[in-house]
Amino acid sequence: MMRGWAVVLLLVVVGCGSNNYNPKPKGFNRVDLKPVEYQILPDSFPFQMEYSKQATILKDSSWIAERYWFDLYYENLGANIQVTYKPVQNDRNRLEEFLMDSYRLTSEHKVKAYAIDESIITLNNGIKATVMELSGEVPTQFQFHVTDSTNHFLRCALYFKTATQNDSLRPVINYVKMDMLHMLNTLTWDQ
Repeated sequence: MMRGWAVVLLLVVVGCGSNNYNPKPKGFNRVDLKPVEYQILPDSFPFQMEYSKQATILKDSSWIAERYWFDLYYENLGANIQVTYKPVQNDRNRLEEFLMDSYRLTSEHKVKAYAIDESIITLNNGIKATVMELSGEVPTQFQFHVTDSTNHFLRCALYFKTATQNDSLRPVINYVKMDMLHMLNTLTWDQ
């Protein structure tokens, strides 16, 4: 019996030592955003634009991929811009189908988005584009589509391959968003 008390007393003395564990507060991932430099898209596409030198062009490998679909992959940021181009071929029905697909793909995020802000902007090059910004814990925070109404339709959407909360990603989202706006402002169609 005396031995049991001795063990309990020993545990109390050892357990009350001054080496208490204090958890560290939560922190955020450090992301170094490099100065922006741009390069021209290869001339094998039916459009031209400048894109970030930090991005690598990767061919879209999905089973539904078409000829001019590709990804601009930012390896160091974990970001990916999906670029899909479709020829309109002066067909009003095709254009309406492409526009409806773009809006449908955006609206699929309504489940997690608490806001989808859509605006039509006129770019430096005179082209009008529809830009959509999504708020909330959505996989795509920024996307756009643009068309000349007769020959070309282009859609781009930003995605991240991470489970990091969007408020923590905000600086990176804004950084890539500016790259996407630069892409739009330097866009020209091949005739």
